[in-house]
Amino acid sequence: MECGKKISAIGRQIPLIAIFFVLFGITAQTQTAIAGSPALAAGGSHTVALKTDGTVWAWGHNLFGQLGNGTQNDSLTPVQVAGLSNVAALAAGYSHTVALKTDGTVWAWGDNCYGQLGNGTQNTSLTPVQVAGLSNVAALAAGGSHTVALKTDGTVWAWGENSYGQLGNGTRNDSLTPVQVAGLSNVAAL
Repeated sequence: MECGKKISAIGRQIPLIAIFFVLFGITAQTQTAIAGSPALAAGGSHTVALKTDGTVWAWGHNLFGQLGNGTQNDSLTPVQVAGLSNVAALAAGYSHTVALKTDGTVWAWGDNCYGQLGNGTQNTSLTPVQVAGLSNVAALAAGGSHTVALKTDGTVWAWGENSYGQLGNGTRNDSLTPVQVAGLSNVAAL
């Protein structure tokens, strides 16, 4: 599937977690199985949960490996993201997922057509890969095909698709690694 065709389909989909729960019969019992999750994030057709033990669990569509379990098989129930622990925060894009570890590093997996994994390639990853050259991160967020991080020094960094200037660096060029958002300092939250 070409990037443009995949992205143009986003506008026709309703990525609401409630619809996912109804369509796939997820009940209160399933939600209880992931109780203790301090964070949830919903992507285009996948959901991730951060448990209190710092592990990440994901379910839903997995064509691009956005569940992070080393496969491309969809999952109707939560599966653990491979090799990831000590996670403090999560974000989900349309078909990629990112995690902030307690050591301030950022890890990403799934679709990488526009460089939204930030590892210097455009290769999809079925398991987490570390975002290149980024440390001391305090918060993160994900858009459809781009990712944004707030560092502890108050600067904001972004990578991935930039068709509309969403990376904030004064260009429309996609970036495979983090670039600093121009003109922002002392940012307190994303």
